[in-house]
Amino acid sequence: MPPSELTMPKLSDSMADAVILRWLKSAGEDFARGEGLIEVETDKATVIYEAEWDGKIDSILAPEGATVAVGDPIATLANGDGAARPDTPPAPAEPAPATAPPADVRASANDSGPGRPVATPVARRTAVELGVSLHGLTGTGPGGRITVDDVTRAAAEADGGRAEHAPEPVSGKGEVSVDEPTPTQATIARRMTESATTIPVFTVSADVDVSQIVASRREARERGEDAPSVNDFVVKAVAATLREFPRFNASYVDGKVELYSRVNVGIAVATDDALLVPVVRDADRKPLADLATQTRTLAEGARRRTLRPEDFHDGTFTVSNLGMFGVRTFTAIIDPPQVAILAVGGTRRAPLEEGPDRIGFRDVLTVTLSCDHRVVYGADGARFLSRLRELLERPLALAL
Repeated sequence: MPPSELTMPKLSDSMADAVILRWLKSAGEDFARGEGLIEVETDKATVIYEAEWDGKIDSILAPEGATVAVGDPIATLANGDGAARPDTPPAPAEPAPATAPPADVRASANDSGPGRPVATPVARRTAVELGVSLHGLTGTGPGGRITVDDVTRAAAEADGGRAEHAPEPVSGKGEVSVDEPTPTQATIARRMTESATTIPVFTVSADVDVSQIVASRREARERGEDAPSVNDFVVKAVAATLREFPRFNASYVDGKVELYSRVNVGIAVATDDALLVPVVRDADRKPLADLATQTRTLAEGARRRTLRPEDFHDGTFTVSNLGMFGVRTFTAIIDPPQVAILAVGGTRRAPLEEGPDRIGFRDVLTVTLSCDHRVVYGADGARFLSRLRELLERPLALAL
């Protein structure tokens, strides 16, 4: 029999709570399996949760804009074990409020129901405070979502565009504005704090000659062909290396090491307001061309916030690349409970080693491996990077 309550589902490995952005069904409305029930913002993406059975919404417990922990009830259902029976008297109606709500609250209430504009929780609160209706506003956030800047801009325009005089600074630091983190940012902060305070980390670095990769990409472009990126080669080489060094394809959980049979590499993608890590499953088994296509699709979906929850599940290792920003080298923070993460810098031109036969330049990038010392040791990390360098400096096998 279907349950009597609808609880907040766990939509990603690291999800602890989520914000309900929009109810797609109202109290008293029937739904069928596969129909969307709620639109939520998780630590990874904005997604629509679909019903897993047929049923009917009895009452909504968690309103739009509420942050709800995984497993907490968000609605009661009229078809579960706790469904009302014909001989059960109806619950008494709640008394009406003694006074009418303020005008700005009434304006906000008019923004509810079918076709409700999609806005961040902060934007909704700001709209109530400023008396701005969300209807008719054009959102500039991901997926057209209305942001707090959109609301404040609309309030200023409604006021005739008159700029307010800045208040006198209350301290030597000047006027203070508070930026409330999104659920994604709050989760990243929590997990990175957990990583920094609970994992004993050591790092090892190596310079890798990627001249052959750069030359093959140049030749492909001259032929008018698409070519895998340098990072695609890195991900493919990492996947092959993880197959040979299984303790890096693992997690540290409850004092034990979990080793995984599948190699699923997470690709860190920077968005406007967060860092998302979609996963390339079975990266060691994919041809390089297929892997390159999938990484591009995942990166674009992450930036547009259109990926599904399952696109973020089951990662066993992570690659983070900041080379496109001109960064030469950096140290990445391990994403717990994973054992390691690889930081990839940008490709640079470097002179060949001295000698009579060494004239010219080579293309070099620096990789830095952050490791959990509870699971692997310095020599393990050095051997891992040595094998990774071998594969990247002789990339023909990777391209097969």
